[in-house]
Amino acid sequence: MRPLPFAATTALALSLSHAALAATPAEVVDTYADIAEAGYADSLSTAQELQAAIEAFLDAPSPEGLDAARAAWIASRAPYQQTEVFRFGNPIVDDWEGKVNAWPLDEGLIDYVDASYGGATDENQLAALNVIANPTLSIAGQEVDASTITPELIAGTLDQADGVESNVARGYHAIEFLLWGQDLNGHGPGAGDRPWTDYAQGADCTNGNCDRRADYLRAATQLLVDDLAWMAAQWAEGGAAREAVTTDPQAGLQAMLTGMGSLSYGEQAGERMRLGLMLNDPEEEHDCFSDNTHNSHYYDGLGVQNVYLGRYVRPDGGLVEGPSLRDLVADTDPALAEEITAKLDTTVAALDAIRTAAENGTAYDTMLEAGNAEGERLVMAGVDGLIDQTRSFERAIAALGLDAVAFEGSDSLDNPDAVFQ
Repeated sequence: MRPLPFAATTALALSLSHAALAATPAEVVDTYADIAEAGYADSLSTAQELQAAIEAFLDAPSPEGLDAARAAWIASRAPYQQTEVFRFGNPIVDDWEGKVNAWPLDEGLIDYVDASYGGATDENQLAALNVIANPTLSIAGQEVDASTITPELIAGTLDQADGVESNVARGYHAIEFLLWGQDLNGHGPGAGDRPWTDYAQGADCTNGNCDRRADYLRAATQLLVDDLAWMAAQWAEGGAAREAVTTDPQAGLQAMLTGMGSLSYGEQAGERMRLGLMLNDPEEEHDCFSDNTHNSHYYDGLGVQNVYLGRYVRPDGGLVEGPSLRDLVADTDPALAEEITAKLDTTVAALDAIRTAAENGTAYDTMLEAGNAEGERLVMAGVDGLIDQTRSFERAIAALGLDAVAFEGSDSLDNPDAVFQ
């Protein structure tokens, strides 16, 4: 059963229970670091479960094995998306994040694509390179031996090849593409439908190179596990990311609010939601191969709420909680603390409404179709909630006496005309 968003009364009860603690900045950033540590540890453990499901599938390919691997991928996204709130304010996270969650990607770099995809472009000469089909590659005029697909080849040579950002060769979305294939349904129902026989051996293999495709999937999954293990260690006791926010609690508070505001405003409300609606483009969805975008949006919003309330529910039901940013704001401006609590509830409820609609048959890419008034209403309710809560975060920064923060922006919100230029 999927978790439900916190009700306002629940959040209020939590905040009142913490209020008596007279939270200090040091205690609040300790909670923040504890939530990060748990979130990345859970991301690692669910990625390891994904790896086990992929290995079981590759050892004995079957429709059921592919379904299990896909389900494990979706499960692994829930804790990870809740960690995105640690971006923007923490350089250690920002410098690393592109290894695991970069998007969009030119999937033709990795594997076969439909003819409608096209080939090389002026922007990306490697857009249809198809590493899986070619044991020898030419990248930026240099011959590359790709006869053995390894984590080192992917990380050191293929990812961001030729300096092009969309040459994403690793991370969740590369794995997603290898499990689902392209979603060729446009705004219509259905996700990618890669056949399980793309990994079958011998005469049952479809689309060629099944052994190399399996090697790529194994190597990309190992990279994801390794990268998440590294980040989990950064937030453990003595880790560099934990030390960076706890050594100077005021700077830690600044990092918290920077991440909350930038994820809410420019990244999620703008680049991930409003932009796709403006363009009516089904490719402008975060998990475009699996049609899992509704869950990613929800868990991003929940992650912001987690940080504010100082409370994170782990996949196994365990709870990490402590003195919170909400407590700290309440010490200075109780009305503002309540306002932010209520706005977060409103946003999470709006994102959950998108998730509910998707689970009931209206996929997120369908919501983006021109003329879909109900889809536009659902998406814009989430966008409006994210923008509204960001305005209150700005007031919280002032109330806490922190330096002003320039949150990440988006042309879709700040300069809409530029989107169509």
